[in-house]
Amino acid sequence: MPESIFLPEGERFMPTEHARGPWDPQALHGGATAALMTAAFQRVEPGAELQIARLGFELLRPVPFAPLECSVRIVRAGRRVQELAGELRAGEDLICRASALRVQEVPGELPASATAATEQAMPGPDVGTAVRFALDDPTRASFAASAMEMRWLDDPWAMGPGRVWMRLRHPLLPGEALTPLTRLAATADFGNGVSAALPFERFLFINADLTIHLQRQPRGEWIGLDARTLLHDGGTGLAESVIHDVHGVLGRAFQTLVVQPRRARDQALVIDSAPPTTLP
Repeated sequence: MPESIFLPEGERFMPTEHARGPWDPQALHGGATAALMTAAFQRVEPGAELQIARLGFELLRPVPFAPLECSVRIVRAGRRVQELAGELRAGEDLICRASALRVQEVPGELPASATAATEQAMPGPDVGTAVRFALDDPTRASFAASAMEMRWLDDPWAMGPGRVWMRLRHPLLPGEALTPLTRLAATADFGNGVSAALPFERFLFINADLTIHLQRQPRGEWIGLDARTLLHDGGTGLAESVIHDVHGVLGRAFQTLVVQPRRARDQALVIDSAPPTTLP
């Protein structure tokens, strides 16, 4: 089995089974897409000395198991604020539009009251339960089950808000080190699954976008989500995640959800989800 999430094919990227998502066996997980685009944003020059404060991804259609072409550009140049735009294509099809906002870092030596923590940090990954988890089938290779290591602080199969620590097991590309920000983008897209408010075998709750706002840059391998899903009859669905690293809260992620019941014939095709596997 390949040891990376994507394989380079010239100027394109070919997904491996570690990129697979839960909704369609022929489509990728949004976290794999977000990580690939984030890595591309981090390579853009000039301006890499600025800090990424916001990331946005519009998932226009399912990301297929096919060679993908990623392009990024500077939309607004500046010494203090810079805006980046990106696109992900499969052939002629536009799959994802992405954006990043890079800003000058906050100056040091601010008053203590201005930088005091206002939210409680999650218990660390060392107290979590190691679980091989996926919404569909945790025994099959996928972005959730094989690419991501998880330590759960709550019951992973309970409906409602959830807390979990995650770190990627595999690099995006062979021989390329993962950055903390790439790890964060990969993890942030799990909010709707971590806080699932509806049973997977009866409902779809696919995110149409992902927006990440950062207070500071992440540090280390582990990224934690404290996630909840908000649903309203006749309204819209929203998954909201408070993002942590082992040093505390560092930002928030938001996902707009497309919610609908599965058709009866589709329910019959859904793999019976095995209980999450607790690992030693």
